[in-house]
Amino acid sequence: MKQWIIGAAIFAGSTAAAAGQSWVGKASYYGYHGRTASGGHVGALTAAHRSLPFGSRARVTNLGNGRSVVVTINDRGPFVHGRVIDVSAHAADSLGFRSAGVARVKVERVAGE
Repeated sequence: MKQWIIGAAIFAGSTAAAAGQSWVGKASYYGYHGRTASGGHVGALTAAHRSLPFGSRARVTNLGNGRSVVVTINDRGPFVHGRVIDVSAHAADSLGFRSAGVARVKVERVAGE
């Protein structure tokens, strides 16, 4: 079991448990520039997820318009109740919800990751 320490919170998870799972909830986006929890940078199609391993990929589908995009997980979050993923601004543009700020989405881990 891996543990991630973020501020004062500890999140424990198993990479095997995340395989094949999906989440439905709200997505938001982040537009800051800088380092992520993994030490990487916010990129064009990156995202923050609470339990998926860094470097894994997930398909995010906007349930309002059917658009989807595959993102690479390189940060932890979101830490707002009801939100399941934070995507980069570019991913939010691709999903068609940047102007709205949030959207109802389905997140699925891409097989083989």
